[in-house]
Amino acid sequence: MTDTSNYVQGATGDWEVVIGLEVHAQVTSNSKLFSGASTEFGGEPNDHVSLVDAAMPGMLPVINEACVAQAVRTGLGLKSEINLFSRFDRKNYFYPDLPQGYQISQFQYPIVGEGVVIVDLKDGSSHEVGIERLHLEQDAGKSLHDQHPDYSYVDFNRTGVALMEIVSKPDIRSSEQAKAYVTKLRTILRYLGTCDGNMEQGSMRADVNVSVRRPGEELGTRTETKNVNSIRFIGQAIDYEVGRQIDVLEDGGKIDQETRLFDPKSGVTKSMRSKEEAHDYRYFPCPDLLPLELEQSFVDKLKADLPELPDEKKERLIKDYSLTPYDAGVLVSDRASADFFEAVAKGRDAKLAANWVINEYFARIKKDEKTVEDSPVSADQLGGIVDLISKGDISGKIGKELFEIVWEEGGDPAEIVEARGMKQVTDTGAIEKIVDDIIAANPGQVEAVKDRPQLLGWFVGQVMKESKGKANPQAVNAILKEKLGV
Repeated sequence: MTDTSNYVQGATGDWEVVIGLEVHAQVTSNSKLFSGASTEFGGEPNDHVSLVDAAMPGMLPVINEACVAQAVRTGLGLKSEINLFSRFDRKNYFYPDLPQGYQISQFQYPIVGEGVVIVDLKDGSSHEVGIERLHLEQDAGKSLHDQHPDYSYVDFNRTGVALMEIVSKPDIRSSEQAKAYVTKLRTILRYLGTCDGNMEQGSMRADVNVSVRRPGEELGTRTETKNVNSIRFIGQAIDYEVGRQIDVLEDGGKIDQETRLFDPKSGVTKSMRSKEEAHDYRYFPCPDLLPLELEQSFVDKLKADLPELPDEKKERLIKDYSLTPYDAGVLVSDRASADFFEAVAKGRDAKLAANWVINEYFARIKKDEKTVEDSPVSADQLGGIVDLISKGDISGKIGKELFEIVWEEGGDPAEIVEARGMKQVTDTGAIEKIVDDIIAANPGQVEAVKDRPQLLGWFVGQVMKESKGKANPQAVNAILKEKLGV
């Protein structure tokens, strides 16, 4: 049965959106793909440039084995075929920040072949996106147009940095699916440690290919929006381009195959140039590099050392901790977050631990713009708060107050509770006295609750207020029900 849920309604009927993404992910490595120059971000302009990067005469590239290993590990993480034979080619074009006049890339024989990414969507469903290929290539430099009123400058620091270009199949049917795909892909790369995924620093960016067609018809002409560097912008670029293409076609026009740029300020894509075909780049095997031939044992060793990946971790958290798929999905979206949760949940009520990690801890991290690595509350401290709630020493409400104290001041949660008299009142005699006083002071409410049992909540609130939130809620409910006959 055809899925029509992602069809877009035009003025003359339904349209189907077809999207493919080419994600450029900077390889996590200390040195560049073909030289020993540093890959560190943020250096002074042209500070991390070797003679090879600057394309000085007679300089020959030498392949970086660490970058090759990272590409293979990424391919394995994407459940892809690893090609033991691959080859580097020259992609010829002129641009001011490309000192060689060509880019060393892989065209006909990439290092990684077909694979798949399972994308988790907001409605709880999943969508499968095929991987067409992953190939290695060197990055270009960066043109700077805002440094001088009359001249443009070029920073070659990024030149020659290793990139993995991960090309999806045209399996994506909406901007939401595209954003979910890039989010999942970034998570996988971060788990593997093969790319840091920092899109704001340019270490991960996407070329977005979009076309529209009438359902059941042949693929339409696509446009490619280049170098989109945030997940939110990817969604905006797709939505604008889909609307633009539908309007053009419904007005009787045709879509030009072209390269476009997305303007985040206006939210529109703009024409950049007509799209080059592969033959325009005059690809040919790079004469300075031998074909890359890998041993199966090299691949097997890398595979054996892979970390637990998000999909497998999610399934294990659901099984081992009885979590909902939603909670498990939130926790595995970041490797450090998943590790933090497991440290908190170890030997404790896992569902309670998950609630505290997701609702209180993550919310405060987001509010203070921190990360798990630099947050002031450790897993042991949060686990201590969970222990106090589980034992009934404090209520959930007091737990929130305690969390704030630990976040702001630090300290051992149990010691703070003792020192500040925050312990929950479990003495039924003390609670009964508060209940009796409230009942005596509110005869009207006592009569009303007999016909409207939901008013019990009002009495619970009064008791908790009188006890300054320290009365055990379960004991309060039990005593009130008994005394009010509800």
